[in-house]
Amino acid sequence: MKKIMAIGAALVLVGCEDASQSNPPASGAAPEPTNDDLRLVGGYRSTDDDCQLTGETAFTIDFLDHTADLVSCPTGGGAEQSLIEMYDARKVAETGGYSVYSIPRG
Repeated sequence: MKKIMAIGAALVLVGCEDASQSNPPASGAAPEPTNDDLRLVGGYRSTDDDCQLTGETAFTIDFLDHTADLVSCPTGGGAEQSLIEMYDARKVAETGGYSVYSIPRG
């Protein structure tokens, strides 16, 4: 009986050990902002886009508009430049290493 319990305990420990070694799911390609001004919701053009749809915070509330998307990109990166080229993006702010754009829907 003690052998069975010892084997069972060993199997449980092995299972826990394997689980802790697995990589956590990626939370997206974009780096974290350097402050709490932005709430990044998810990639704008694709799930791994560095330009992120941006939610409401005390900082962004004045930039939100029901006719436009608020999108934040790491400042000076290729994703920011391609966003400007693809859409009629209007820069409204910079904060935490990000440039914030308003993009009309439609």
